[in-house]
Parts: sequence; structure tokens; C-alpha cells
Amino acid sequence: MKELEYPFDSEYILKKSKAIRRQLLADGTSRAHKHIAVLGGSTTHDFIRILELFLLNYGIEPEFYESEYARYYQDAMFDPEELISFGPDLIYIHTGYRNIENLPSPGMSRDDVNAMLDAEFGRFKGMWEHLAARYQCPVIQNNFEYPFYRIMGNYEAVDPSGRVRYVNRLNELFADYAAGHEAFYIHDINYLSAAYGLDKWIDPAFWNMYKYMCSMQAIPEFAFSLSHIIKAVWGRNKKALALDLDNTLWGGIVGDDGPENLEIGQETAVAETYTEFQTYLKEQKSIGVLLNVDSKNDEANAMAGLEHPDGVLRPDDFIEIRANWDPKDRNLTDIASAINILPDSFVFVDDNPAERMIVEEQVPGVSVPDIGQPEEYIRRIDKNGYFEVIGLSDDDKQRNTMYKANAERAHMQAAYSDYHEYLLGLQMTAHIAPFEPLYYNRISQLTNKSNQFNLTTLRCTVADIERYASDDGYITLYGQLSDKFGDNGIVSLVMGEIDPDAQALHIRLWLMSCRVLKRDMECAMLDAVVDAARAHGLKTVYGYYFPTAKNGMVREFYRSMGFTEVDEEETNRKLAGASAWSGAGTAAGSTVWSLDITSAKTPCNTVIGINT
Repeated sequence: MKELEYPFDSEYILKKSKAIRRQLLADGTSRAHKHIAVLGGSTTHDFIRILELFLLNYGIEPEFYESEYARYYQDAMFDPEELISFGPDLIYIHTGYRNIENLPSPGMSRDDVNAMLDAEFGRFKGMWEHLAARYQCPVIQNNFEYPFYRIMGNYEAVDPSGRVRYVNRLNELFADYAAGHEAFYIHDINYLSAAYGLDKWIDPAFWNMYKYMCSMQAIPEFAFSLSHIIKAVWGRNKKALALDLDNTLWGGIVGDDGPENLEIGQETAVAETYTEFQTYLKEQKSIGVLLNVDSKNDEANAMAGLEHPDGVLRPDDFIEIRANWDPKDRNLTDIASAINILPDSFVFVDDNPAERMIVEEQVPGVSVPDIGQPEEYIRRIDKNGYFEVIGLSDDDKQRNTMYKANAERAHMQAAYSDYHEYLLGLQMTAHIAPFEPLYYNRISQLTNKSNQFNLTTLRCTVADIERYASDDGYITLYGQLSDKFGDNGIVSLVMGEIDPDAQALHIRLWLMSCRVLKRDMECAMLDAVVDAARAHGLKTVYGYYFPTAKNGMVREFYRSMGFTEVDEEETNRKLAGASAWSGAGTAAGSTVWSLDITSAKTPCNTVIGINT
């Protein structure tokens, strides 16, 4: 919904929140239902009202637990029955500067300030650790905005007893804790309040009358920022950019003006603006965003523009370059198909409002920001939080390299007339092993990002993965695939629950990254599953398929792997049991499959070398 994308009208959202909510709930979107506990150090009702809108817009239907005013610490530490029965999927601690209990006074000694700092950090740390142990779900904690006055003026940032310096030190302790703990995230209201303007952010009258942490007008910005972390936790980030060229990556039209006359470089203010934008886009690669070109242009002209000596981006920075005269919506869907991700994973960036409108209308789910004038491009993309980072893995850093290698594989495939020979020519090797701590974060990330080749779409936190890995009642496997072009990283996961009475394994999770589709990695994983099940003395493997709007490609997966669809009566019985671990288990069209591993022919894989 455009009204909920930056730049938005905060007054409109505050006034029309009920109508916006009705419109969102009536749009037919399939949303993930999540329980979110908000533990507030200030009044939170209006904040929750607006946060719900942004989450609905991201495909998340939240149900909220709201602590009583300023009861955040008590609810966190003393396990109220209401919170326990609520069963939060995520806990958000809504605190700010006014909730700091240990604050220094001007002139206090360094030792006394350090003792205060330790006490304040220890209070929060104890709360976080109790929540993690009790609820085993992600926790989001605000850091602190600055005070709205400075007794010592600028010296507040220098003197050990200065409260500005104290807030900086406390925020640094919070950041260090987050860096060392999975599923714990900092919501950076220190930056947010500075960007908004501290004098506008803090309204003493609203605090004194209503106990609002920030001004009423700042609530949409506050909720919008928090929603970025929440949607990233549950895999709702975008993955790729599709970029126009003329007057988007540079000033001018390369076909008319010639590459030598483009505005790029340091010669003019306009050229510097486009250079800064290209630098921003190139930095996106370092967090795993896939860059692509979608431009109406002759290819030769496009390449000449991208080879401009003063440009920051080069042709090899892009996964796909579609420079032709085809409609841009068709190019975008072709790019998505070529790199094996869904079109709704894209952000389309174009200076032309007519092109933006066509793409938005023709490609459901794609994000199409109104990027404004060139000097606004960065802010309008960045503020929308399309690629919010909650952790940066080696796979994220190498993602562009991996997808470039995929393009090389595609070129190699074109040279083979026999697909099996092509697969053998890739010289693939897989490492398949039980979940291990080194990869818990990546494994959790995959469960929340993979949508197409995902049989049950079971989403897992790092704590969930750790629990499954340490439980002897489960078989867990991850698969890492390499070939002559490089390492694809961890690309497949299987997790099954052992039923010793029935001598059966129930597959609760089976997914695979789309970047390795059609390379028989699923066969290698099945062989490993069968071997592990046999080692446990099991005789049958049950597979489950729960349909979603995005995983239709695996509807017949189990049949293709030699499983047999079970009869209706047994299906209903199995699905009734499945509802305990996945709400999708009762969805229309769900199927259950079985494989008798006492007679199953293995190995299924014939092209991948296996290291276990």
C-alpha cells in the first residue's frame, strides 16, 4: 500500500488508521499470523495501533500482548500467566531515555559513573537472559535517544558524568551484547530520533500528560522503523534491485547524448549526485543484494554507459543486464526467472513514473518506490528498509559472486546436449551433516527466506534450530554444495521427527535454495535422510506438503522422489497431528506422502560426490 511507504504522511496514517486496517485485511493477502509481546516503559497503545498497519502491509498479521504502563521489567522477569499463555513469537521492549533508572549527576566521579553504568546494563541484561531462557523467541530492544536538555552543554559529550556520554556508553554495551547473541536485535532509536530531529521527537507535554515516549507525530516513523526488523526476522526482506539506467544511474540519455557526455563523476554537482547513488548501490552488494539492469536501451549503448571511466558500477557488478526495447515488466520477470527468485523479491528503481506504474501494475508484489529527484534517490530507497540487515553471514557477503557463478553454469549448460552429462561436468560435491552450531544462524535464515522450494514453510529462530539439533527425537541435516565454479554455501535443509512406536520419520522441514534447482541436490538429501532413518531402525518416511502462494513448484515433489500419496483417512489423521507444529497443516490442498525405506531403491543421487 503506497500510503505506508516512505515518504508517507504521518498525520494521514494517524487519522485514517482504522480505514487503512480495514482495507489491508480485505485485500485477500495470505499473511503469517504472529504473536508479538510489547513490554512498554511508556504508553504503547497508539504505537501498537500504527505498528500493526506496517506489519499487515509486509504480509504479517500480528496479535499483540501489551503490558500495563511501565510494567516492562515486571512482565519480563516475573512470568505473568497472561504472557505465558500468550506464547509470544517475538518480544519487543519499548523503553527509552526516561526508563534509565541509574543516571549520573554532573561532577560525579568516574568510578561512581562506572558503577551506575554496570548496574543499569546489568538490569537490562538480566531481563534479556531471562526472556531468552523462558520464551526462546527473538527479542528486540530499543537503545536510547539523547536527553532533550544538556546541563553542561557540549561538555555533556566529554565529561564522564555527562548524560550524553553516558547514553553513548550504554548504547555501546547494548550493541556489544546484540553482536554476541543470536535472535537479539537492537532497534536504533538513537539514530532514528536524530534523523527525525530530537526537538521534534521528544514532546515533554505528551510525556507529562500521557506518558508517550515520543511525540504523536513521530509514532509512524518509530513504528515503521521497528517493522523493518520484524519483517526481516520473518523473511520478508527484498532480495534484488532492478535498475533503470538513463537519468537513474547517470544523468542524461546515453543513446542521445553519448557516453562521453553523461553526468557522472566529480565535475558537476549533478554528476556527484549520481556518483554517490552508484556508490550506495555498489555498497548494497556487500550485504547480499543482487544488482540487475532493466533498461530500454540498445545493449551496446548501455554497456558503454556502464563502462564510463568515472562510473562506480561496472557491468560485472550486475547479475543480469536486460537492455532492450521490451516492456520493463517483462524484463523484470525474465530476470527473476533467470536467477531463480520470485518477481516479488525485487525493488524496481526508475526515474520515469509511467514505467514505475506499469511495472507496479503488471508484477504483483514488486516494490516500486517513488524515488523523487536524484538527490532524494538514496534516502527514499534506504528509508523503506527493503534490505534490513539483522545478521550478516558469509553467504550474504558472497551472494553476488554465487549468482554470477550461476550465470556461468547456465552458459556451460548451453554447450551440452545431454543434461546428465552437464551435471557430471559441473563436478559437484556436497557436504551433508547434522545441524551444527557454526551454521545455526544461516540455517535459521534459510527457513525464513526460502519460499519456493519449501514443503512446509516452517519458520525457525536460532533457538528453535538449536533445540531441534540437540533433541535425539529429531534427525537434522544440512547440505552444502560446491562445484567447479565455486561454493554455493548451505543450500538445503531437512529436519524430521522420529516416531519410535511407528518406526517412522515425519519430515517437518524440507527446503532448498532456488539457486541450485535442477542439480539433483534433492536426491543427495533424500539419500542422506534414508540412510539416517535406517540407522535409527525406522521403516517409513512421511513427507508433508502444505500449499502456499509461492511453493506450487513442489506440489508433486514427493511423487517425483518415489513417495506414495497416502489415502484420505490417513492424510486427515496425519494433518491433525501436524497442526500442533504448523498452522499450515490444515490448509486446503495439503498432502501427506510415505516412502517404505525397507525396499526403497538408493542411492537416488548419481551426479554429486558426497562428504558426510
